[in-house]
Amino acid sequence: MVDIQNGRGEVSTAIHWFRRDLRVADNPSLAAACSHGEVIPVFILDPEFMDRPVTPRTHFLFAALRSLNESLSGSLVLRTGAPAEVLSELARTTGATEVYCAKDFAPYGRRRDGEVAAALKEHGVKLRGIGSPYAVDPGVVLKDDGTPLAVFTPYFKRWMNIGWADPIETPKACWATGVASENLPDIETSPHSLPIASEKAAWERWDVFSGTALAGYPDNRNSPGIDGTSMMSPYLRFGLVHPRQLLAESHPHDVNKSFVSEICWREFYADVLFNKPQTAWENLQAKMNVLPHDTGSIAEERFKAWCAGRTGYPIVDAGMRQLLATGWMHNRVRMIVASFLVKDLHLPWQWGARYFMRHLVDGDLASNNHGWQWTAGTGTDAAPYFRVFNPTMQSEKFDPPGDYIRRWVPELEDCQAIHAPSTADAGVPSGYVAPIVDHSVERDESLRRYKIVSGK
Repeated sequence: MVDIQNGRGEVSTAIHWFRRDLRVADNPSLAAACSHGEVIPVFILDPEFMDRPVTPRTHFLFAALRSLNESLSGSLVLRTGAPAEVLSELARTTGATEVYCAKDFAPYGRRRDGEVAAALKEHGVKLRGIGSPYAVDPGVVLKDDGTPLAVFTPYFKRWMNIGWADPIETPKACWATGVASENLPDIETSPHSLPIASEKAAWERWDVFSGTALAGYPDNRNSPGIDGTSMMSPYLRFGLVHPRQLLAESHPHDVNKSFVSEICWREFYADVLFNKPQTAWENLQAKMNVLPHDTGSIAEERFKAWCAGRTGYPIVDAGMRQLLATGWMHNRVRMIVASFLVKDLHLPWQWGARYFMRHLVDGDLASNNHGWQWTAGTGTDAAPYFRVFNPTMQSEKFDPPGDYIRRWVPELEDCQAIHAPSTADAGVPSGYVAPIVDHSVERDESLRRYKIVSGK
């Protein structure tokens, strides 16, 4: 039993509200709660999210909660309901005077936490936000004039100069007993090949990556046919590992700066969304609002082909099939399939962003949607609309032997023209499809439409 007591000689009780920090190690909010006294660790199944269709993230989340409960010696309390109501009732019935949590900077999280703080205050309970899912909190990196940055490179330089705290020790805790908990809802086994959702699995994956691929990351991270990326994104998404921990491991000032910059991209997009929350689903560059998009039945049919990985462009189809099978897609391929949707099929980036959010196990609103905007030319890059990825050339450059394509598009296993099957002497292999559009034609059409926006 801890010896932290209130003025009456009684053991103080605090609630730690887990959200996107489903770990015990290097958890500042949890450590603060433990220093307060007896701790009730709680996770709330918020109807805002749980009333939606089951996704790969749902399966990963539930597995992570089971693992977290084991780490907490079976003390995790699960409750379903609006967080303000759940926490107010839990504080009232347990006598908790403090609720600790990591700060949330996303649009919904900020609104929710404001409601929670107000509800708790009515009962004399304080909500204390300590730490966050980021090495450097959104809103901290600013220009000299105090305004936020909207371009990555200057953001990265200032982010590096600001720096971050070192990871902290795992706190010694006294978990409260006798607090009723719900069971996780029963859902079917995931049809996806998802990674193991635990702190232990996160570090096992890091050990593999750092031991075999980190040194070659700058050269290999764009090659989807090899195991050259960290694949830490699902673990970062749910806080099974913190970016500060990875930064401490990767020594940011040496040859691993390329990997560090990828962590910074995640924080940059969170910062952009924090400063302009409307850009979750609206164009950051308002001038792009007038860009014409295709509509009607042809647009719908092409979108369905893109979703199913049946476009006739192997690298695009491989990526979409990888997504459907695993809930994950290689980052280079994400850019290729996104470019194809918005610049070859002329469809709104929001269509692709929503589809990704339904299927990605690492789906993060800021990173996903602003990544889509970067490719679509509506976001943070100064002039990206002229960047139209040629899917065949991208395939030839980043998957030369076609290993990635053959894994996910087995119809092409024996095809010699693996990057452009329609050019094979024997024609498109049986079971595959001819290209649904001509890239050269659609590239010119995209640039023509951009002239409508630019007036040039």
